[in-house]
Amino acid sequence: MPSTVTGVIARSKGAPVELVTIVVPDPGPGEAVVDIETCGVCHTDYHYREGGISDDFPFLLGHEAAGRVSAIGEGVTNVAVGDFVVLNWRAVCGECRACVRAEPWYCFNTFNATQKMTLEDGTELSPALGIGAFADKTLVHAKQCTKVNPEADPAAVGLLGCGIMAGLGAAMNTGNVGRGDSVAVIGCGGVGTAAVVGAALAGATTIIAIDRDPKKLVAAEKLGATHVIDSSGLDEAGVVAAVQALTNTFGADVVIDAVGRPETWRQAFYARDLAGTVVLVGVPTPDMVLEIPLLDVFGRGGSLKSSWYGDCLPERDFPMLTDLFLQGRLPLAEFVSERIGIDAIEQAFASMASGDVLRSVVVL
Repeated sequence: MPSTVTGVIARSKGAPVELVTIVVPDPGPGEAVVDIETCGVCHTDYHYREGGISDDFPFLLGHEAAGRVSAIGEGVTNVAVGDFVVLNWRAVCGECRACVRAEPWYCFNTFNATQKMTLEDGTELSPALGIGAFADKTLVHAKQCTKVNPEADPAAVGLLGCGIMAGLGAAMNTGNVGRGDSVAVIGCGGVGTAAVVGAALAGATTIIAIDRDPKKLVAAEKLGATHVIDSSGLDEAGVVAAVQALTNTFGADVVIDAVGRPETWRQAFYARDLAGTVVLVGVPTPDMVLEIPLLDVFGRGGSLKSSWYGDCLPERDFPMLTDLFLQGRLPLAEFVSERIGIDAIEQAFASMASGDVLRSVVVL
């Protein structure tokens, strides 16, 4: 029988979120129902509320989640009822041209559940990133469930489902940071600070955190930054000069833009060393336009990359990172600034905007 549970929706652009009753169908072929234990409050949820992702309202928000599989549909073999899972929003198909060429982290045909969750009146909901986890239960494609060690704190490892994985992967996967490298990270919210952690894990010896908010710089330094730059009083050239001053005038080997604005991308481009790497992991809005001399692109060489979900492969990366967390080598718990109820998401959006938290985590 379908389940009737409590969930949080964005009904229209810019309107406050609502706590409503939703209907979760029994899983069909290839689907799973997951009892949600925790779900982080991510900037992407706010973008959904503001209409910055699409206009397919109403949205069932939430996607950085961990929980237990409570039901599976026909043909599901990768998880079983009772498994502790972190949800991912890129269920790899295994058959598209990216998967066939052994690059499944770029999968161009990822899966979501076929059935729709609804309001009580039958109105279909659009789940955020195909998940919709600000709810007691959610329906997903079974391959969106990644089994991890059940001894881990759900509030901490659930963050691997989006922002923290995006930051870690931007450094470790997309940026291919190596031992002895210099790395600069522009923007030290949850994603940027995770990139700092990822750079440290990968063996970088110079890790520069850049932000306009002193509170964020303190957190980044605590989690592995060797240097910080307060960019609040600096123009583009000033940020570039500050990075160069910390890297023997050359610039950093890898610069990660965790903001996603034309001005921060230009900072990243010019703050890297010749033949260095720029990684864009911050998500720009559709109206943003970048202008840069093409001769500079040619003359400086190197790699200009976008990082999709940290170029992660969930079944490879989530269990490994969970184990590192349980070994005390990955400080995921430090990203959990507060644990809140499902009725406090609007306040969490405000805390996020003010820079007071790395992550608010809803505990269900």
